[in-house]
Amino acid sequence: MSGSEFAQLHRAGEPLVLPNAWDVASARALVAAGFAAVGTTSLGVAAGHGVPDGEGAAVDATLRLVGRLSSLPVFVSADIERGSVAAASAVAEAGGAGVNVEDGLAEPSAHARLIRDIKRAVPGLFVNARTDTHWLRAGDVREAVRRARMYQDAGADGVFVPGMSDRSEISEIVEALAVPLNVLALPSGPSVRELAALGVARVSMGSLLFRASLAAVVETATAVRDGGAVRADLPSYQDVNG
Repeated sequence: MSGSEFAQLHRAGEPLVLPNAWDVASARALVAAGFAAVGTTSLGVAAGHGVPDGEGAAVDATLRLVGRLSSLPVFVSADIERGSVAAASAVAEAGGAGVNVEDGLAEPSAHARLIRDIKRAVPGLFVNARTDTHWLRAGDVREAVRRARMYQDAGADGVFVPGMSDRSEISEIVEALAVPLNVLALPSGPSVRELAALGVARVSMGSLLFRASLAAVVETATAVRDGGAVRADLPSYQDVNG
C-alpha cells in the first residue's frame, strides 16, 4: 500500500485514528477490530526487546516488525525515532507506507534537511515530521509553529506535535499549516470528535495501548493470586493461535 494512498486517509475534520502496535499479535488484533492503518510504537518495541526508547536501539527491531506486518491488509507506518535515510528506505522496501521522524528538539534546520533527504530518496513514503516542543518541555506554540512550517517546507507530508492538548494551540497550528496535523490521543485531552472539530487530520495512540496492556497483565496476575475476578471476555487460545 502506497504512501499516496495512505495520505488520503489524513482528512482535516475526519481524522485518521491510528493505533500503535508493538508486535504481530497486537497488530493483527487491531486489524481485526477494523482499523485501516497501524503504526508502530517505539516504546513498545524497545521495551519488548529490553532496550531504552529514544536512543535508536530498537530501530532494527522496528524494521523487522514492519516486514512482518507488510502482509496485513492495512497501511503500516513506522516510528523510526530520530530517523535516517537508510531506515526510511528500509521501511519503504519492507512495504511500509509511512514513517514518523522526531526532532528531539535538535536544531530544526538539521531535521528539515533529514526530511528533504528522505523525500528525495523515497518520494512515495509518507513522512510524518514530529516536533517535541510539547513533549520534551513545556509547550511553546510559537516554536511549534516555526518548526512545523520548516518541516512542511522541507517536504513533510504531515506534522506531529505530541503532548499538545490546548484547543486554541491546536487550532493555531492547524491554521498555520497546509499539511495534515497529527496529535497524540491523551486520556485527559480532547476527544477524537473534539479534535476533528479543530481540524486535526490524524490522532495517534503512541505508547498508550502498550502501557495499557502492561497494566492489564499485572491486574490479571494479581487477581488470580488474590482470588479476584478475571474478565471473562478475553480472546480465546484458539482465536489468538489462529
